[in-house]
Parts: sequence; structure tokens; C-alpha cells
Amino acid sequence: MINKATPLAVLTTTLLLLAAVVLPATANARTTTASRQSPQLVVEAMSPDVPREPATEVSVSGSFTNTGTEALTGLRIRMRYSSQPFARRADMQAYQNGEMPQPTAWRAQSYLQPPSLAPSAKAPWQFDFTPQQLGITRFGVYPVAIEVLDPLGQQLAVQRTFVSYLPKNVKVPRTRLAMVLPIIDQPRRADDRTFLSDGLSASLTAGKRLGDLLKIAQDTASTKGLTWLVEPALLDDVRALSRAHTVETKGKTENRPANAAAATWLGALRTALAKPPVVATPYGDPDVTALAHNGVDTIVSTGISAARIIAKETLGRDVVTEVNWPVNGLLDYDGLDLLATGGVRSVLLSEPSLPPTTPTAPTTPTTPTTTPPATTSGTTPDATATLQSVDGPVTAMVADTALSEILGAETSTPGAALLNRQRFIAETAMISSEPVTTARTVIAVPPRRWAPDPAYVTDLAKTAAALPWLAPTTLGAVKPGKGVPTPRADLTYTDQDRRKELGKPYMTSVKRVGARADLTAAVTTDQDIDVFDLALLRLASSAWRARDEAAAPYVKRVASAVDERTGKISITGTEQSQIRTLAGKNGEVPITVHNGLGQDVDANEVTVRLKVTSDQPGMLQIENYEAQNESITIRGGQNRTIRVPMTAMTTSGGQITVAVQLTTEDGRKYGKPVELTVRTTGYTGIALVIVGAALLVMLAAVVLRVLRRRGSRRTSAATVPPRRAGAPAGTES
Repeated sequence: MINKATPLAVLTTTLLLLAAVVLPATANARTTTASRQSPQLVVEAMSPDVPREPATEVSVSGSFTNTGTEALTGLRIRMRYSSQPFARRADMQAYQNGEMPQPTAWRAQSYLQPPSLAPSAKAPWQFDFTPQQLGITRFGVYPVAIEVLDPLGQQLAVQRTFVSYLPKNVKVPRTRLAMVLPIIDQPRRADDRTFLSDGLSASLTAGKRLGDLLKIAQDTASTKGLTWLVEPALLDDVRALSRAHTVETKGKTENRPANAAAATWLGALRTALAKPPVVATPYGDPDVTALAHNGVDTIVSTGISAARIIAKETLGRDVVTEVNWPVNGLLDYDGLDLLATGGVRSVLLSEPSLPPTTPTAPTTPTTPTTTPPATTSGTTPDATATLQSVDGPVTAMVADTALSEILGAETSTPGAALLNRQRFIAETAMISSEPVTTARTVIAVPPRRWAPDPAYVTDLAKTAAALPWLAPTTLGAVKPGKGVPTPRADLTYTDQDRRKELGKPYMTSVKRVGARADLTAAVTTDQDIDVFDLALLRLASSAWRARDEAAAPYVKRVASAVDERTGKISITGTEQSQIRTLAGKNGEVPITVHNGLGQDVDANEVTVRLKVTSDQPGMLQIENYEAQNESITIRGGQNRTIRVPMTAMTTSGGQITVAVQLTTEDGRKYGKPVELTVRTTGYTGIALVIVGAALLVMLAAVVLRVLRRRGSRRTSAATVPPRRAGAPAGTES
């Protein structure tokens, strides 16, 4: 129904058109100002989602609010539409951006009610129509625009949306849709014991980011086609928060009791994710390309192994670790090779990382061209492709840009949730209406650390499951199609992408800490994960991109923890006296190694070697000893004394410095060396002379005494008279 315009309105409109022709710059400036100051037009409801009959009534309703300071009168509202569907998805984007002409057909209400709209007042509006009334007859997506006009016919506000129509008797191939929902945060701990951020607890509550993600998981537990992508370091942080823990902020360290909210959140998430498919990032969500480009190679496979262990411990179930989602979906072959050697068999990429291509017309050699090749054929390609790595083929799964943006859209503005939902319906309808002969898969994944609206995401997931042209599927079911693969360009990773990685200065500091931490791992026995591996993975997190200053305290704290642990394996007894005396030419010097780590933890058992060297081997020689060529094992809280034999090579005596160094089994130095002073007496030859002389004197004295006794006995025998015959012994004659 079209309202008849008054002569004054016609004249006014004519004058405005002439002004637009004569003074386009002025008119454009006026329109821009008006749009910045335009009152708020909101589309609040639209139903049904997909009309299936020509006579099905479609209702679009909303409100218009006067956000100015003066009353508005004579406002008109109308709905523009077209009976021709969009031909391409790109045209839909251009239309919604206002880059295409508005539809020429329109339906109008005479005036908004009430006729005078005071400041802050709201006027409702509604349009009802059928596909038949708009001339809509075939499967497709059609433009609809709601606009508010002032008394002079100027557009004060406009909202553009879509109507998707599928006749009931038309069957279309279903497009497989996989929706991936990430639960990823930033690291909150430095070493395993210490939190350097106090924000995790608040984020877990209802209405906050992690609390909202939990609610989505709970509300969509039975919804088809959802795959959850979790970050195990977050789960580990929440678990640590649910126990007694230490928080270090602003230079103050505070011991805190277990956080009950953390235990509740983790338990609820464990229940919600008991059945849906779950993929885990490597522990800490490391910046894979930055690690590859800075030579930190082994930590990625460690992160994948740790993810498998930690996720099972916290969620109580096995998770998939063979799928990786690099930062921003961007990857180069260095990163791909690193992931592949760690066991990754599929990567989730963005369209800019692996864009589709179409053949372009050849250009003559004499006419250089700067026109880039076409990157799309006008139809949506299948999400899968195959990449070749050093460890064999890897499946690339490419996320659809538009669907991903819609899934992660900001919906705080009034009406934004509805318009994005209608755009989602329209985008998927356009994909299924494209002239292709093979079934395709599309993937939607929101930003990595999104802050979702639970009601919007839940509604979108349930809408996708109900649309007649979609077949929701999980990420694990996404496989390369059997038809002709979509031609795609090679992996695309620009210099700008590389500049966004964790910077070289930061990575250098992480490598430095990692080298020291590796020593503690080398001497520690009986461990599935090295002592500081998880801390190093948290330092390598993609969350620290462009945030070196925020990450610096974490690096410093981990470095301190490494030095503290290293210092607890030490040479003892040097505090009281560093001088050892070697009596004689040969002797043993006792050296005690102390393991100051906790005695109740098996992982605190260490295995080391002892290296003792003389700074003057010509004067003091170190002989073979235990722990020189064989390792010694010391349990936590215990000591081990090694007796080191030494030989003085001179009789002159003196003091010689001996260096005592703990090493790993492969000979790397562990901790700082300790210097001992060994004093040799130099009295060995004189002592032998003295002892020999003393022995001679003693021997002479013994011989003299024996001779004296014998002489005394002879004298006594000569002076005694002989006995009489027959007289008893002992009587005299």
C-alpha cells in the first residue's frame, strides 16, 4: 500500500533532488551529519525465520526512539524491498554496508504513532506481508530495508536486513556446518605455584566472560554440530585456584585459601562437556609460528602432550589434540612442520591463510599488470584442502569469514542480535542456493578470546540445527570431499603477519629462562612433564602478542623460580670452612651434596654428577672417585657425601684451590661452582725419618734391657751354694 503524497511534499522532494544534483558535496555532508545524529531505529522481531508458502505472513516489527533534545513531528516510516534475490554473497555484504542502491519497491505507513515524538520517547512500528505480496517466488535471499523519513523526505535512519525464502516443494542439498566454540583465556600463573593476576576468579562468575562460556556449554549440551575448543592451561589455572594458592600482585605476596567458585565452575564445565566433541590447543596456546621462527622447536610437542594429560585430569575424558588452531588462523610452512612433527594432522585456518583461486586470463608479456588474481569464483568453496608437511599430508580446514564474524558478533547494541541472526540465516541460505553439484562443508569459528552473549550464541546454534538447508556436523567429521578439490593459493603468511608474532626480544628472554629450566629438568627423575615446562608454555602463549610489558613480570617470576630450585641442589659445608687439610702425601677430602627439595614429592629426586678439578694439577692431583664417571641419585631432603681421593705431588706443602662443580649426566654445569682450599703439609719425608729414628731408638732400648736381664740372672746363679743330696728343695745345708 502506497500513501498519496501532498503537493507540498512533492514540491519539497523535487527541490531536495535538485539540490542533491547541484550541490552533491553539501548534500553528502548534510547526510553524514544526519546519520551521526540519527535517532535510534531498532528491528526487534522478525518471524518466521524461513517462510515456506507464498501466503505465509511475515512480520517485521521494532521501535524508533527520539534520542535528540527536541520533539519530532511528521515522521514517516517505510519498508523497501526487492522481488529479485541476491546473486552472490558478496552482494549481500555490499548491500548491508550501504554500498549498493536501495531497493526501489516500498511499502509505507503514513506516519509514526504518536504523531509528535518527545525526546527519549519511543514509537513502535510493524510491517506485515507475504512473499506473494512482495513478488518473491523462488529459493533465495531478498533485501529488506526499514527507513525513517523526516517531513522533508530525508532519511533519518535505516536498518537493512534480509528475508530468506524456500518454497516447501523445493528440495536443496544440505550444506554441512561445523561451529567451533573456543574457551581460551590468558595465563594467570607464572610458575605453577604463583598467580600474578587476580582477574580469573571474577571472570568465572555469571555474566562475565568465562561464566558466559560455561552457560553456553550448559545450554547447548544437546545441540548438534558444536565442537568445543578448550585451552588446558586455563583449566589448570582454575584447578589451581580451587586449591590453596599464592597470589603476587604489586610486589606483595599473599597466601589464599581454595576458591569455591573455581571448583564450582570447573565441575560444571566438566559436566557440560561430558558428551560434546572437545578439541584441546597445546598447553598455554603457544604462538607456534613465533616459536618456529625463533628456534624454540621442542616446546610445541611438549605442549601437545601436556594438553592431553591436563585436559583428561580436569575434564575427566579424552580430548582431541591432533587438530590445531593457530593464532588468527594464520600459519606458514615452518609452523606447519612444527605442528606436524608434534602429531597434528589437521589445522583450522582462516580464509586469508588459504584463499581460493580461479584461473585468470593470461596477460601479454609486453603489458605488465598490477591486477591481483581473482580469489573467489562467486561460489562458496568446500572448507577442506590438503597441505604437505615434512611429516606427510595435513588436512586444512578453512573457516568461513562471514559466518565466523556473525558467530562472534558484538550484540550489545539494541537489535544487533536479531540482525546478525537474520544475516546468518541469509548467508547459509545463499551458500545452499549456489549452483554447485557436490556437497560442501563450511566452518564458523569466532575470535579466539571472544566475550559472547549466551542467549545470542545459544539461539544461533539452535537456529542452525533447524534450518532446512543445513546439516550440522562436528569438526571431527570434516573430511576432504570426494569431488574435485577447490583450487586454493598456497599458504599465505605476510610480513605483517610475522610482525604480529611474539617479538624477538621477548622470545630471547623466554629462551634464556628455558635454557636454565632445562638444567633442572635434566637432573630431575621420575616425571611425566618437566618441572618448568608448563611455566615456559605459559610464557610462550599467544595471549602475550603485543603485550611484552604485561608478560615481563611472568618471565621474571619464572626465572626466579628456576634459580631458586637450582640453588637447592648444592655443595654443603663450605659456609663454615673452605679449607681442607690433606695429611700426608695421599688423602681423601669429603664433599657433601645436599638436595634441599621437598622430601615428600617423588619428582624432587635428583641425579647429578660431581666434577672436582685442581687449579694446580702439578701440585695436587685428583684421583678417581664416585660420581666422577657415574651419576649419584639423592632423594629430596637428603645428603650424599662423596670422598674424593687426592695426591700431593710435592713435599714442599702449601694451599691449592679445588673447584667443585655439579653437572648433569651429559656433563652440563648445574649451578655455580664452589671453590675449596686444600692445604698440603709437605712433611711426609721428614715424618718417615723421624719415625724410623724413633723405631731404632726403641729397638736399641729393648735390646739393652734384654741384655741387662740376662747378665743379672748369671750373677745370681754364681753366688747361690749347692744343695745337699737328699735335702728338700728350698733348704740350706
